[in-house]
Amino acid sequence: MRVRLNRYLAQCGVCSRRHADSFILDGRVEVNDEIVTTLGFIVDTDRDDVCVDSERLHVPKRRVLMLNKPRGVLSTCKPDRERGPTVLEYIPQDKRYFPVGRLDKESSGLLLLTNDGDLALRLTHPRFGSHKTYQVRTAEPLSRAQLGKLLHGVMLDDGPAKALFAKQIGPELVEITLGEGRNRQLRRMIAALGNRVVELVRVEQSGLKLGHLPEGRWRELKPSEINSLLASTELSNSTE
Repeated sequence: MRVRLNRYLAQCGVCSRRHADSFILDGRVEVNDEIVTTLGFIVDTDRDDVCVDSERLHVPKRRVLMLNKPRGVLSTCKPDRERGPTVLEYIPQDKRYFPVGRLDKESSGLLLLTNDGDLALRLTHPRFGSHKTYQVRTAEPLSRAQLGKLLHGVMLDDGPAKALFAKQIGPELVEITLGEGRNRQLRRMIAALGNRVVELVRVEQSGLKLGHLPEGRWRELKPSEINSLLASTELSNSTE
């Protein structure tokens, strides 16, 4: 199969497609023993030998894990400015996994991780509408008017933002669904209403529910669940 080199690196779990171009430009990628630095280079995955840092690549079996991320844990592979344990400390070390998007340090709940960088990128792209549902405990109860504002949109410093769904399920507890995932978006939306998030738990993403998965534990998605994700992102199951 003929694919772009950056996509092949993502399929092999080297990195996300977004970062693959850097690997290529840095001269770390060889095709048939020749260094390739051309972006958009096409490889034949059935015939060409592709190496990164002299290590030959192959497309692994696609795996997707669901983790119930504890509060205080970073949803990243490499800590930057924030300090603390990362999600990689809670999952198997047999493959290189990429978190699908972010769940900020002070939030908990459902976080997907996969060894398929291409899938991770698509699930975070607004085009594919990876809806996420949260249960949010606020410092003060939200009024019906404030719930309406969430649905109609509030202005943030990086533009307007609105919820797809918002429902009161307890005195200070609301369930909110978003269709995008900007940095700390839900916390900023609540703050724009003059309130504050006390606790935030992601309970669903792309139709997958957290259910009764204990905090700090993970499970592997079933083939039917992975196929549903692939269909939603218009990817084939050729790497399974």
